Amino acid sequence: MNPRRKKRLGLALALVLGVGATIGLMLYALNQNMDLFYTPTELVNGKPDGTKPQVGQRLRIGGMVVADSVERDPDSLKVSFKVADVGPQVTVIFEGILPDLFREGQGIVAQGELVNANTVKAHEVLAKHDEEYMPPEIAEAMNKSHQPLEYTEQQKGSY
Repeated sequence: MNPRRKKRLGLALALVLGVGATIGLMLYALNQNMDLFYTPTELVNGKPDGTKPQVGQRLRIGGMVVADSVERDPDSLKVSFKVADVGPQVTVIFEGILPDLFREGQGIVAQGELVNANTVKAHEVLAKHDEEYMPPEIAEAMNKSHQPLEYTEQQKGSY
């Protein structure tokens, strides 16, 4: 083989191996940061395709906070509560300040680690609200300052 071709082949091979190694490392890093979303039923019974999370796996769980299930430790910020959808309940343990919108009967998403088959130790809790939510201060200010717009026939036709 010609030394010039040998050099080109070596460079091409090094380039392909470098790109392959880079892509492999990127996929590995992304896989480490991926948190799968589960509902309480999927967490206990498994997803429809048969996958079930393992103890120690990072995940997100979403559902409604069960009424009368919130238990607060009086000496710390530790809170435990149950989350459910249409099936079994899952206990979420969280240490920290809960969001203002957190309450029983409210939808939440907790991000954390699976402790056992039906317990999640969360490091972040997000309270969900519907898309029509508006802070009371803004709603009041809008009611005071904005009157309903009335369009003339000409303006209606221009849209």
